Amino acid sequence: MKEYYEKRRSKKNMRDISSTSPYVIDDERLKDIDRFVEENRDAIVRDIARLVSIPSIEGEPEPGAPFGKAPRQALQCGMDIANELGLATVNCEDKIAYAWLGDADIDRCIATITHLDVVPVGDDWPADPFVMREEDGYLLGRGVMDDKGPSVLCLYALKYLKDTKLPLRYPVRALLGSNEETNMHDLDHYLDTHTPPLFCFSPDADFPLINGEKGIYHALLVSQHLTGNILDLTGGLAANAIPAKASALVRAASLESCDGVTAVQKEPGLWQLSAAGISGHASMPEGTVNAIGLLVDYILKNNIPSEKELPYFRFLAKLHAASDGSGLGIDSCDGRFAPLTAVGGKITTENGIFTQTIDVRYGTDTSGEKLTARLREEAAGCAEVVVANDSAPFYMPLDNPAIAACLESYRQVTGEHDAQAMTIGGGTYSRHFPNAAAFGPEHPERSYPAFCGPIHGVNEAARLSDFLEALKIYIQAHIRLQALEF
Repeated sequence: MKEYYEKRRSKKNMRDISSTSPYVIDDERLKDIDRFVEENRDAIVRDIARLVSIPSIEGEPEPGAPFGKAPRQALQCGMDIANELGLATVNCEDKIAYAWLGDADIDRCIATITHLDVVPVGDDWPADPFVMREEDGYLLGRGVMDDKGPSVLCLYALKYLKDTKLPLRYPVRALLGSNEETNMHDLDHYLDTHTPPLFCFSPDADFPLINGEKGIYHALLVSQHLTGNILDLTGGLAANAIPAKASALVRAASLESCDGVTAVQKEPGLWQLSAAGISGHASMPEGTVNAIGLLVDYILKNNIPSEKELPYFRFLAKLHAASDGSGLGIDSCDGRFAPLTAVGGKITTENGIFTQTIDVRYGTDTSGEKLTARLREEAAGCAEVVVANDSAPFYMPLDNPAIAACLESYRQVTGEHDAQAMTIGGGTYSRHFPNAAAFGPEHPERSYPAFCGPIHGVNEAARLSDFLEALKIYIQAHIRLQALEF
């Protein structure tokens, strides 16, 4: 399949477009897009709020809800919104769905793909995370940026194509997933039953455009059965999120609180430890503080571990020593991607066995096999390294005409004529398609006020004006992509 797309890209990809072509983006077209976006502003906000109101965290599978009731409810809500916009929809066995325009029987389509599932919320939100609120031009709520807001934008982009009756050389689909944050089994199902799109972009990352994503490696660092002074250590909500909270129950004669860690004596010789950090996405650890790392350092500094526990906690300390993996000797940088990151996102204790997750985002100069070998060398005698999943780096050449069409749309709408594609440490649906890219709508270079938080963090936020700008970009991109030869 990949060879087919490489051959297609080697041919002439852009049609000669006359001034009367429906794919010309002239002043009249620009004004029409502006009008459409402004007229639909309030409806877009309303529909994002509808999706945010559903706590679509993965749950127990049941008939008709393979990823749990709430993700299935969000999928239905997405289809309902599409139907209300006059779009036809297809439900793919309650795992993934899509809205479509054009010939329903042709799989050779242009597509967007977003997701309606979210990560857990934690406890520190100042308001209900599933009631979207507006403040000073910002939308706040779990999933508003990742990825429910962008999902609504993709549906409204199709509404524009429908309302203006743009001639479609290729059918267009807006895919809505419901299992992206955990296993992406939704996409597995789609690709098992459908031909991959001719080109697909995923609004689940940053602008201007993402043409490469680091490899993603997840493993479990499982201790031996340990009995000693550390009775419990728990922290984090997900492997791909840096935890803001962690707690431990330990035996010690006397302990004192310090910066980031609070020690409370429960009874003589028994202490409850609580750590407070700063959460964020595992692929972007800069500016975060890992609460598990704070506790591990505190436990070692106060000589709490027994002789049997000490090797495992020293091993954890190496993981948490630096987010570039240097503590474990896995740090690397290939020059194409930013340096490797390594984060411990979640730790649990059960029957005297500690299980710490590790999330590594890596470039082309290492591999999952090399990471496993190095981790097992460091863990020798104190932990088992269990590989959960490994996805190699993804990279799309910049001379791909579809990449150029998307970048040109971004440049025309924003006026940033020197904007260039970039690579990231995050992983999106894009890496699973033969011809794809991640395309906004985040702007890491644009500052947000203090009351706004990041994706996967407290007070997840999006600037409404950025969303409206992104919709214009996506509409333009769809028009330009229709002019290409695939």
